[in-house]
Amino acid sequence: MPSVTSGAASLEYEAAGPVDAPACLLLHSLGTTRELWEPQWSVLVKRYRVMRYDVRGHGGSQPPVGPYTLEQLGRDALAVLDAAGAEQAHVCGVSLGGLTAQWLGRHAPDRVDRLVAANTGARLGSAEGWSARIAEVREGGIEAVVEGGLTRWFTPRFRTTDPETTERFRQMLRRCSVEGYAGACAVLRDGDLRPELGQISAQTLVVTGTHDAATPPALGEAIADGVPNGHLVELDAAHLSNVEQASAFTGAVERFLSQ
Repeated sequence: MPSVTSGAASLEYEAAGPVDAPACLLLHSLGTTRELWEPQWSVLVKRYRVMRYDVRGHGGSQPPVGPYTLEQLGRDALAVLDAAGAEQAHVCGVSLGGLTAQWLGRHAPDRVDRLVAANTGARLGSAEGWSARIAEVREGGIEAVVEGGLTRWFTPRFRTTDPETTERFRQMLRRCSVEGYAGACAVLRDGDLRPELGQISAQTLVVTGTHDAATPPALGEAIADGVPNGHLVELDAAHLSNVEQASAFTGAVERFLSQ
């Protein structure tokens, strides 16, 4: 698997799809890996040159000592685009990835075509809450946040009807390094793009989940209202709507990107 160096981080990434097709960059959430995008990958690679990578400290990417910053994650994404030879791309992110996507839309507008911000906000949670999460994982290891993560990611209905996927994500989170998880929590603790939403010029699709307690629909609605070209879709899902409502999510993204 190819990798690219960004600052002190070595990022594992992959690219597939027609080399002359429009580019599409996929950004995953806290505690997951690029495998989060499996439900969309096989569909999108038919029409796009699709890139996905593991956020620093997640999956196959090295965990440099944190804390990390939102600008660092944004520059990591740009390094992947550069390595893949993409001057501009559609950018799709979930949760932490959605916050990074917004940063790119604001601070690297020439690199962004259309933007998808799913199950995210311009500001997620509180500084106190993320500081407590960092302390929890540093004291108890990654296992301390596994079950709480699953209850945020999926509805009880989904966890009951699809135990195989639930278990796959449980193991994915268990493999996340403490340093990478805590470092990314610091991004969410400190990142706040609310004052900058009006400066995001890209056409933006915001996807929310009706049952998402981690990033309630109101946070997504604020993005859609705050950016000049915002569009909103709500799905019957919790936090990882691209997994729980994969078909509806993929369809909404495909329609938006092809407009």
